[in-house]
Amino acid sequence: MQHVGRLLSLALRTRRFDRSLVGKRLLPLLLVAVLLAGCTIAVRTPASSIADEAAIAQAFNSHRSGVEVTGSGVVERLLPDDDSGGRHQRFILRLTSGQTLLVAHNVDIASRVQDLKVGDTVQFKGQYEWNSQGGVIHWTHHDPTGTHQLGWLKHGGKLYE
Repeated sequence: MQHVGRLLSLALRTRRFDRSLVGKRLLPLLLVAVLLAGCTIAVRTPASSIADEAAIAQAFNSHRSGVEVTGSGVVERLLPDDDSGGRHQRFILRLTSGQTLLVAHNVDIASRVQDLKVGDTVQFKGQYEWNSQGGVIHWTHHDPTGTHQLGWLKHGGKLYE
């Protein structure tokens, strides 16, 4: 950004430079450069994602369960449904930290996540339960009784709750 200011200053001091070009050509380019510089900050990993992964890691390290979490991960493995009790769609997510989570999504309450494949990114909000393999995320759906926080999964732009 300092280079742009120096170039503008130098251009304005040069006698051969037509000052009307500053307003017509250079100023709009400077404005675009400033706007794009601001956009690059927004593309970085949001602080909330870092905080969410930290909360999951802390829950895992302290063997805590019943922790409401949000986050996202990449599908590492698709598992068969668990049909004991309520039916649950199951898959393993790997977080950017390397930690893995089993997602158990109740398909008796919420819609099944469609077209899920290994390598897909899934965002989630649910309840974390500790286990020695990284933990389980469940309650990724609405609560029909209205006594539990709303959970969800997001995949391919579609929300499953």
